[in-house]
Amino acid sequence: MVGFKNRYMVMEVFLDPNRELLDGDPIILTQFNVSKAIKDNILVNFGECGLASMLGSFQVKYVNHITKVCIIRASREDYQKVWSAITMVRSIGNCPVLFNLLDLSGSIKACKEAALKCETLKFEHYKLVAGSRLSADTAQHMQNCLEKIKILEH
Repeated sequence: MVGFKNRYMVMEVFLDPNRELLDGDPIILTQFNVSKAIKDNILVNFGECGLASMLGSFQVKYVNHITKVCIIRASREDYQKVWSAITMVRSIGNCPVLFNLLDLSGSIKACKEAALKCETLKFEHYKLVAGSRLSADTAQHMQNCLEKIKILEH
């Protein structure tokens, strides 16, 4: 029996830094709003048939709102279309965003390794920037996120 062949993309989301200054309502990245933005863009660029063909394996597996890193799964046949739709996403909610591909892999194991490495480095940078303002809740949330990555499965 042959399993489904998937591709996993580790993506970094860049939010507009001026967004919080303008209206004081920062957007919190969730699996739902990232998935909705990508699906809406797939629908616009590839139509209903394109969206329907990609929905079988498309899934936002992980999102960290602190470091703005997410893991997205797509089928091997459709990952290039999903990737191209992701690059055309310009906003989540009313906040302008850009996506940057950090790693592309064919297995969840390789994806987890790349995501853990990236998350660790980004959180170390976040701790340096935050300094003494780093709360215990934020540190605990980050530890929980690292644990979530470690237990990710297909």
